[in-house]
Amino acid sequence: MEQPQWQHELARSEPLPPPAAAPRALVIELEGALLRSDLLLEALLCEPGHMLGRLRAAGTWRKDWRKDELVHLVEDARLDYASLPYEQDVLNLALAARAQGRKVYVIASRLRHHAEGIAAHLGFDGVIATADLDAFDYVGNRGAPNAERKAGLKTKDRLKIWVNALRVYQYAKNTLVFVPLVTAHQMSLSALGAALLAFLAFSACASGAYLMNDLLDLAADRQHPTKRHRALAAGDLPIASALLAIPALWLGAFAASLCISGVFTAVLAAYLGTTIAYSLLLKRKMLLDVVTLAGLYTLRIVAGAVGVGVVLSEWLLMFSLFVFTSLALIKRFSELTLRQGAGLSDPANRDYRIGDLQVIAAMAAASGMNAVIVFSLYVSSSAVMTLYSRPWMLWLLNPLLLYWFGRALMMAHRREMPDDPILYTFKDNASRTTVMAMICIMLAAI
Repeated sequence: MEQPQWQHELARSEPLPPPAAAPRALVIELEGALLRSDLLLEALLCEPGHMLGRLRAAGTWRKDWRKDELVHLVEDARLDYASLPYEQDVLNLALAARAQGRKVYVIASRLRHHAEGIAAHLGFDGVIATADLDAFDYVGNRGAPNAERKAGLKTKDRLKIWVNALRVYQYAKNTLVFVPLVTAHQMSLSALGAALLAFLAFSACASGAYLMNDLLDLAADRQHPTKRHRALAAGDLPIASALLAIPALWLGAFAASLCISGVFTAVLAAYLGTTIAYSLLLKRKMLLDVVTLAGLYTLRIVAGAVGVGVVLSEWLLMFSLFVFTSLALIKRFSELTLRQGAGLSDPANRDYRIGDLQVIAAMAAASGMNAVIVFSLYVSSSAVMTLYSRPWMLWLLNPLLLYWFGRALMMAHRREMPDDPILYTFKDNASRTTVMAMICIMLAAI
């Protein structure tokens, strides 16, 4: 019987090519390439208060405590995988591989549950504990003949990262220790040296506190429009490095303070204790955080008076409290307006709501006006006669103070104050000019 036409055609056709080999899968070291942070430390710090309680309950003080118990302790930590700092170049490489139809896996030797959560969030194919690197395309730090190296990725300037993490730009606040020296008109060389040492001690102490605060606020900072760029939140600075730097900075600060006096050391200890209480608890309490911030600023002035050995004027103390209460309220107002402008919800780590904006603005304005009233009463008192030969000139400061407070509040209302109000003063041309005019008037009044 004659064969069908289709069988004749099949007999004359070329043999079929062998099936194409499957594309090589891509494997990525989770903590050696993809994640810009330590996963174990991230899990410990995602809920600091909760984890501290669990560590205490687990008996970490026991002599037979094993480090591997810590890994099991944080397996159920509620990490936000979406906010973790990923190496963008490696992530782009993985997404390109997925677009090509290649399998993508992460290599994780610990914290399997969190590794699987990260892989699922990123749309990868799974997690493997180890791999024959010759059989895969590989991204990581281990040698492999077919490795796509992480070494070629961009490396940032480490000094710049530390300057950012230590918030050296915030040291401008510590110039408050020089205020008693200036207002008491005691500009001797020894007094200047003591004030400079006090400035360095407060700067080191504050940097350690900033690092601690950033570690406790990692999750919240990563949700913030500007704070997510901080060194720890962005993964630029290893968490372990920050944990080592904090005690070193505090030890250096107290060593410097002992060179001044025991009383100054006590004031610095009070500042550090209040700062720690603020980071752990008080900053989450409505208005207590504002009062604490105002107190911390004023404590710098107290430390300056103790450091140079001058009597602190009660007028200066009252004026400082009102000024810094106003600035702290403006800071909260600015943060809330920025969140409102970005379409974000109420802050999770602050006891304020966006609906509180009007009340906060009113309180900030009232505190600023009270500072002006206190200054006016000081100029009217007999205390001013002993320090100034032309005290009438000090009245010229009142309109400048009114302008400065009003402008700061208006800039915050317009969402044009992304920084702390004190730092904004150093950056804003109008504010700098106003402050320079105040200084010139005070010098002319002496």
